[in-house]
Amino acid sequence: MFNVFKRFGKDETGAVTVDWVVLTAAVVGLAAVLVIQLRAGSSGVTAETQNFLETRQVGEIGRASD
Repeated sequence: MFNVFKRFGKDETGAVTVDWVVLTAAVVGLAAVLVIQLRAGSSGVTAETQNFLETRQVGEIGRASD
């Protein structure tokens, strides 16, 4: 029984699609982690921008200081 696993581990024939499935899954997983991290990091900036805009009057933003 152990020889079957040994042969299976050394066998290099097989479908290339399996490699592509594993590679694609890894890329999708990394992209998901990246999106989650960017989303979490941008929520603080979003809140600060919202506070800034809520405390300003119309026409006040972008006006040169007197």
